[in-house]
Amino acid sequence: MDIVARVKNILLSPVKEWGVIDGESATVNSLYTNYAVLLALIPAVAGFIGNSLVGMTVFGMTIKTPIVAGLVMGILGYVIGLAMLYVVAWIISTLTPQFNGQANLVQALKVAVYSATPVWVVSVLTIIPALGTLVMLAAIYSLVLFWLGAPKLMRVPEDKKVVFNIVVIVSVVVVSIVLFTVVGALGGAMFGLGATAMMR
Repeated sequence: MDIVARVKNILLSPVKEWGVIDGESATVNSLYTNYAVLLALIPAVAGFIGNSLVGMTVFGMTIKTPIVAGLVMGILGYVIGLAMLYVVAWIISTLTPQFNGQANLVQALKVAVYSATPVWVVSVLTIIPALGTLVMLAAIYSLVLFWLGAPKLMRVPEDKKVVFNIVVIVSVVVVSIVLFTVVGALGGAMFGLGATAMMR
């Protein structure tokens, strides 16, 4: 698979590309190694550069995340982001039979992975932290890609597509909030313990 062509096609002609993706043979491993692990590096690396090397200017002051903390945050974000793809795929595959579709983890992972493309690509702009808000626009386009691709790849009947998409998106958002809250709390506790240990 030509990764550049896939990125271009899923962004510019998604309806046609979902048809191509639907017919492709894939595995969980191939979807990760040939696509996700590469593109997911963009927000991790760009975020580190933007937060720790460039910094955010607020009221004339430039605020930078310490290098080590920035690296840790980048690595954690990268790992959690890749793990979330699998969680999203599992949610899609698990809910699909409720809407007369076909449960298939690989097809669901295709949806999760390729729908994330706009966010990964636009995240290169976070090298300049002030442009980071544009990632939100990319996230909206990711939802559009999901909306177009999920019912097709999961064989959801036409009359159930809208409800299927809404239920899956809401479920993914709720699970994401819970997971990131837990991870954030654990991360905060770890940094707190580290800071306390350094003060002693």
